[in-house]
Amino acid sequence: MANSKSAAKRARQNETRTIRNTAVRSQVKSAVRSFQEALDSGNAEQSKATLEAATRLIRKAKSKGVMHESTASRRVSRLVLAFNKSK
Repeated sequence: MANSKSAAKRARQNETRTIRNTAVRSQVKSAVRSFQEALDSGNAEQSKATLEAATRLIRKAKSKGVMHESTASRRVSRLVLAFNKSK
């Protein structure tokens, strides 16, 4: 329980951010999963489209502060490497 108005506000802000961050992380995971499924199916066009969607979401998460810059960069790199390897 917060003892001051500012601490109460901080608690409310943290709750809001936690909800947003969880939603963004979930979207990223779903996009990466759909990319992996497209890659496994062997469909090149679908793989490329899902790769672009996944990288867009990862970069968005980085810009919102949900994900660290290095983490986002590493994940995008791994996805692109996997895509190029499948060609």
